Amino acid sequence: MQAGTITGLIGPNGAGKTTVFNCLSGVIPAEAGQITFDGTQITTWRPEQISQRGLVRTFQIARGFPRLTVLETLLLHGEAQPGEDVVAALFSPGRWRKREAELITRAEEVAAQLNLTHVLDNMSSDLSGGQKKLLEIGRALMGRPKLILLDEPVAGVNPTLSGEIAERIAALRETGLTFLVVEHDMEIVARLCDPVIVMAAGAKLTEGSFEEVVSDPRVQDAYLGQRA
Repeated sequence: MQAGTITGLIGPNGAGKTTVFNCLSGVIPAEAGQITFDGTQITTWRPEQISQRGLVRTFQIARGFPRLTVLETLLLHGEAQPGEDVVAALFSPGRWRKREAELITRAEEVAAQLNLTHVLDNMSSDLSGGQKKLLEIGRALMGRPKLILLDEPVAGVNPTLSGEIAERIAALRETGLTFLVVEHDMEIVARLCDPVIVMAAGAKLTEGSFEEVVSDPRVQDAYLGQRA
């Protein structure tokens, strides 16, 4: 994958897309092959090591923390928090207070990027479905990632909010972020993704532009349904 691109990963249910995400993020071990990210082989790394390196993921169902506000949720996912260390919290209050202020600034920046500024003080459980999806992306952004794996970012969202989420993702790409997106909404895939990788039966079927892959008879048979 090239930096600053949005790659789509599509395929029928059971094709192996979620398994790919789980392997890339270290949730399950790869049975074969190697995973290289940012010039480093990370095949056997733990999930926290991978995320600290700059590869993070979102989830299809944005569960969140219902008793936290949007701001608190974002702060929870900020990197390098010395206040979590008992010694630092007790004996270096200036250090963690300075970092907390930096993280608040970062959270406000992320909220602005995702059009969530007006709900920063709202409970995360009170957000609409589309806003929860944006907050899920915001949680990933707090760690200043290089690559984000997006798992169905517009699933269950009405068309208007789907379009807004797509706009936000495209704007983030312009900042240099790289995305790998699993999505079943073909309009969103066509709008955002180039290239597109198609999986079927646990293996890569083909790769190319959206127009190229959807015109491939193998993709039509495997993903869109075989014609009578």
